[in-house]
Amino acid sequence: MTVTRPGTEPNLAGTMLRRAELNPERIALVFEEREYSYEEFAGRVRKQATLLREYGVCIGDRVAYVGLNHPATMETMFAAQALGAIFVPLNFRLTAEELTFIINDAGVHTLVVDDALRPVVEPARDKLCCREYFTSETAADGWRHLDAEREAQAPLSRAVSVDQHDVAVIMYTSGTTGLPKGAMLTHGNIMWNNINAMLAFGSSRDDVVLTAAPLFHIGGLNVMTLNSFHVGSKLVLLRNFEPAQVLKDFQRYKVTHNFGAPAMFLFISQQPDFDTADLSSIKTIICGAAPVPESMIELWGARGVSFCQGYGLTETAPFSAFLTPEWAVTKLGSAGQPPLYSDTRIVDNDNKEVEPGERGEICLRGPNIMKGYWNRPEATADAIDTEGWFHSGDVGYVDEDGFLFICDRLKDMVISGGENVYPAEVEGVLFRHDAISEVAVIGLPDEKWGEAVTAVAALKEGASLTLEELREFADPLLARYKLPLRLHLVDALPRNPAGKVLKFVLKEQLIAGE
Repeated sequence: MTVTRPGTEPNLAGTMLRRAELNPERIALVFEEREYSYEEFAGRVRKQATLLREYGVCIGDRVAYVGLNHPATMETMFAAQALGAIFVPLNFRLTAEELTFIINDAGVHTLVVDDALRPVVEPARDKLCCREYFTSETAADGWRHLDAEREAQAPLSRAVSVDQHDVAVIMYTSGTTGLPKGAMLTHGNIMWNNINAMLAFGSSRDDVVLTAAPLFHIGGLNVMTLNSFHVGSKLVLLRNFEPAQVLKDFQRYKVTHNFGAPAMFLFISQQPDFDTADLSSIKTIICGAAPVPESMIELWGARGVSFCQGYGLTETAPFSAFLTPEWAVTKLGSAGQPPLYSDTRIVDNDNKEVEPGERGEICLRGPNIMKGYWNRPEATADAIDTEGWFHSGDVGYVDEDGFLFICDRLKDMVISGGENVYPAEVEGVLFRHDAISEVAVIGLPDEKWGEAVTAVAALKEGASLTLEELREFADPLLARYKLPLRLHLVDALPRNPAGKVLKFVLKEQLIAGE
């Protein structure tokens, strides 16, 4: 006799709706002082799903959103997924030309745009493949008004059933070099990422998660944000990142968890009232998107905050390593261990695993690894080998205890005088200088050394710094071949919305200047 056994329904929207059925009265979301219970939030999602279906969105269609962080971002995502459609979050800092490429590459059926971004999108509409256009907050000529039309709809009764390998989100890489690629993240990828996260840092329904990182970025969307809907905790969503506001909201909402890039926590720590702010509610700060200077971890640790480095990429949904609080001191500077349901290994140029302590490329495997790149089978084959290992392009090593340490991006490595110099290591030392507010290290062409280790720094107000002073400061802490040969002072470092320094922009500017 054949026994039919129930399976797990991985639809992300279905999970959120189920959470709302179980805990309708709990607060799901706080946005600009407006609270949404799980019941109210789920009702808005159900009505928006009906609206999208009425305008032709079907299983597998792509629904995109472009705008600052807003409840409409999450509502649009869950509404699309409830229909079996695919959500495409778009970078709100892109130009019309850049957005046009991504929207057409993804074949977006329906585009939702917030008020502030309409002037960017409007001139490109005749070049876009979209069938339907919605504006999220107020009515506009030629745009359907999302709020008004949603309220006229009957709520969708239930989310469609999906397979865990069905694509839930196409998230485009930042495109710091070349054209961006769309990483296809499945419902299973994100579900397993959330399971790994909950097991790693013990999520609770009583947590208060603050998200100020942009939701079009994997860190903003899926380190903690989606996990809060899974667990049933409260999400405090900020429209954008303002360090003074984040510090204020930490205290006002008794925030327990927050994710951000190193630059974000640097700017928070530079607020005048940082030293006196009440941070006692914070259980864990997770920092990712770039290597974290040890001095940053020590700075927040002095305020009694468990400041833990995490590691991941868009393609890994993103949770690939995490330093749990009990190791924050003894393994200072480590990105931690792989999650329970994922693996890590370090390989050489021949894809052979290296010994502990030896540097190589970080490779990752597990149910969180993306399905592939949208419409890019060759790029997918280059990134994921025949054994299922995703090749990250990052350099790191694993110590004898199995803890991962991130050195740098392979492409950012500087080769000076035949020696490999990893900028993140040098940056971590230079960042300690009292005059430096932020710093990046790059390699510039040099006739003698091949590449010159070059520090590009923004100084604190009223400070001054010379190359000689910087080299003298770093000399006891770095091998001499790692010391900067050049110093360039700038007002601020160019960064993408995820907080990563755009080193290729620095290189282009400085090479052109020379």
